[in-house]
Amino acid sequence: MIFSILAFIALILSICIKDRKKSLFIQSLNCLFEAIYGFIINAFTGAVLSIINFIRTFIFIQSEKINKKIYLLILIIFESIIVVNCIYTWNGLISILPTIGSIIRTYCLWQTNMKLVRISGVTTGILYGLYYSYYHSWFIVMGDIILLLTSIINIYKNDIKNRKEEKNENISNKAWSN
Repeated sequence: MIFSILAFIALILSICIKDRKKSLFIQSLNCLFEAIYGFIINAFTGAVLSIINFIRTFIFIQSEKINKKIYLLILIIFESIIVVNCIYTWNGLISILPTIGSIIRTYCLWQTNMKLVRISGVTTGILYGLYYSYYHSWFIVMGDIILLLTSIINIYKNDIKNRKEEKNENISNKAWSN
């Protein structure tokens, strides 16, 4: 139970941090706590994915230091490992949920665009939330719901609302320049 609470706290903290590297560092702690908890409750697909995601996140923190071709290879390797993990830890259709969530999240975190990180929060919140509700891990589900809602709010605030404001500002600037 303590690891689900720690995972919940780390997930919430990672959402509140705007700096990508710091957010990824806290997300990696979330992955570690989720892995430990997943093993305790026998949610093996999620537990192994959390370990994979822990390693992945630490590597992605160093994205600017890695050659672009090698960085692409790293993405392919992690996506492949995620699929292989699903096969080896198969526990029925429920195993597909965290697998798809991790594939999407891995791609989005591999990019340096925070918009994609916010979008992946929506997919992760839904897919992992459903997965952990199957295992009755309510603190992690609560964290995933908060991740989902926070991601939606931040997508609106940072990507939709700002785009509308920029568009209106550009229209105003063009009107003044004519």
